[in-house]
Amino acid sequence: MNVLRRRRVPSIESSDNAQSGVHRISDGIDDASSSKNEIVENIKIHPQKEKDKQVKEEGKKKRKKRRSSSQPPAPLPNSSDDEGEVVNPAHGAPTSLTLAAKTKPDPPEQKFQRKGRKPKRNRWSCVDTCCWLIGYICCLWWLLLVLYKALPSLSEAISGPLPDPPGVVLKNSGLKARHPIVFVPGIVTGGLELWEGQPCAEGLFRKRLWGGTFGEVYKRPFCWMEHMSLDNVTGMDPPGVRVRPVSGLVAADYFMAGYFVWAVLIENLAKIGYEEKNLHMAAYDWRLSFQNTEVRDKTLSRLKSNIELLVRTNNGQKVVAVPHSMGTLYFLHFMKWVEAPAPMGGGGGPDWCAKHIKAVMNIAGPLLGVPKAVSGLFSAEAKDIAVARAIAPGVLDSESFGLQTLQHIMRVTRTWDSTMSMIPKGGEVIWGGVDWSPEEGYCCASDKNNSEKVQAISDNQNSILKDVGPHRKPMAHYGRLISFGKNVSELVSSRIIRKPFMNVRGHNPVNANLSCGDAWTEYHEMSWEGIRAVAEHNVFTSGDILDVLRYVAPAMMQRGDAQFSHGLADDLDDPKYEHFKYWSNPLESRLPHAPDMEIYCMYGVGILTERSYVYKMAPQSDYCHIPFRIDTRAEGDSEGCLKGGVHFVDGDETVPVLSSGFMCAKGWRGKTRFNPSGAATFVREYNHAPPANLLEGRGTQSGAHVDIMGNFRLIEDILRVAAGESGEDLGGDQIHSKIMEWAARVPLKL
Repeated sequence: MNVLRRRRVPSIESSDNAQSGVHRISDGIDDASSSKNEIVENIKIHPQKEKDKQVKEEGKKKRKKRRSSSQPPAPLPNSSDDEGEVVNPAHGAPTSLTLAAKTKPDPPEQKFQRKGRKPKRNRWSCVDTCCWLIGYICCLWWLLLVLYKALPSLSEAISGPLPDPPGVVLKNSGLKARHPIVFVPGIVTGGLELWEGQPCAEGLFRKRLWGGTFGEVYKRPFCWMEHMSLDNVTGMDPPGVRVRPVSGLVAADYFMAGYFVWAVLIENLAKIGYEEKNLHMAAYDWRLSFQNTEVRDKTLSRLKSNIELLVRTNNGQKVVAVPHSMGTLYFLHFMKWVEAPAPMGGGGGPDWCAKHIKAVMNIAGPLLGVPKAVSGLFSAEAKDIAVARAIAPGVLDSESFGLQTLQHIMRVTRTWDSTMSMIPKGGEVIWGGVDWSPEEGYCCASDKNNSEKVQAISDNQNSILKDVGPHRKPMAHYGRLISFGKNVSELVSSRIIRKPFMNVRGHNPVNANLSCGDAWTEYHEMSWEGIRAVAEHNVFTSGDILDVLRYVAPAMMQRGDAQFSHGLADDLDDPKYEHFKYWSNPLESRLPHAPDMEIYCMYGVGILTERSYVYKMAPQSDYCHIPFRIDTRAEGDSEGCLKGGVHFVDGDETVPVLSSGFMCAKGWRGKTRFNPSGAATFVREYNHAPPANLLEGRGTQSGAHVDIMGNFRLIEDILRVAAGESGEDLGGDQIHSKIMEWAARVPLKL
């Protein structure tokens, strides 16, 4: 039988009907219309709290009922879920049968419960997070792109247009390429690629392990370290590994994407006519000792042949050599090798350099070594690493993450013989002793600022214990290359107790209770007594720094002593100085007999540069720790610049002025025993100026160790010499530091 559905709206009855409705609800209802009206009135007379409680209980019952049954109940015939009554189409009124069969309508509480239910909050999945991150990066990328496009015009409007590069200016003035040029890169700036490796290096044939993106460092760090290390005994390739230098100008034009080394200089040379036929990058494996680059790769022989070819194919014009950083020591070694007789040398004869080299333009050359090399070999750290360790204690140590980062750095770098070429040369005569140094009295702060901060040391006790400088502050003894404790670095020498350590062996080995694995260093073969004896020696100068390195790293120094020398020659006619290990030390060798050749020392000044260190004992650990570290808590009230355990002097942030400029200022100036032919020398200093705006990148007036390669004034000097001008045409010496004053203090017999 067909039925029609009709919704009825309940009406409000009197209070009597409401009271009777309460009793009728408990007994059952016959009339659906009045039942609904009574329920509504019943809800109205209940308190609000009771109504809320009933709603919650009804909701709980409903949810429990839905969970207990997997299928919904079948509806009764002619029933409806909607609120209303069944009507007989013939009579237009409800029947008792249909009323009895009718299902009970949903109470109003369910309505309220349905309306008040809050939608569930969806949790973010990994896909949502990734999509959000990608969108964020894309938006940021587009924003930076817009800024990059807008900044040039904005910057030019504020500070004016950038000056034209030197190549453009000199080209417009008529300057043209003349002398061929040879670039000699320094340590770590030349690319290295894999030619043979272990199974872990599968797929890396002729891929860069050093330089470029350094992707393999992150993908497989231990495999990368295994291939970058050299044999700890021979200093050559480990078995089954061949890593070789990248060839061509691309070997060192960029160290990594966006970080130029030689690229800016090459670009400016191209403006005046240079190209591949008159440019050569003398790439070499900078990890090896200088003589071993010839033994393994014939690098020195190929450099000799390439220079001869450049001279022959450029109308007999001599070469201008441009070494950078450690490349200055490498080329110094080459000039002695090429004239020495075979088999140790190249057999070019005593006049080879005079015939083939017009000028040697040393850029940021550590000719007398760098103190930073000592701290790197001694504790695998320098200023930056020490500061990072102070900011985040334990991050670089094994205690936090078990990474043992510094231990791995020490293990790898101590196999690189080239690092020992930069240990300070000349001993205490050049670098000073316990009581003096050439740079003493240098203060990085202005006198005005200094006078405001000075606390005069007037009491007799302090003036007796510490040397006092002109500002009535403790004197900075730069000659104390390593001091254990800030107090020791300032004490008068008579108060310093220096216990001997060389013969201390001990019976308590460090590695007795340690398992170092791949993080092994030579420290773990020492005894605890020996380590304490090193610290109790208190002060190490450049004269005895070699002894302490021989004590803590005997295998490394055994190789180093066979390849390099760091002394000062008394008699250069002694036959022992014909050995190749003396050739890279300008204090134990002579310049070639080439009176027309020019020597330039070109470097930046005006940047605080590491000179000496304050050390402390590292706390003992169950891990394979390094027992010594820079004391970053040592801050200075001394005459010098003591910051974070490091004494600073003037330099280019890596090489002190004394090392970069002394030989051109004094050691090679005029006819000396180190320069018997009297080749002209020039000191060209470039005062550091930070970038004026964002468009300058790393700066067109920078004096920093690597950034100076983009210095416009330095590039201009190189281009002018390459085009045929002399040092006198450039204006002779250009000095901003106290190099002449400091050089005069060095008691070197010339």
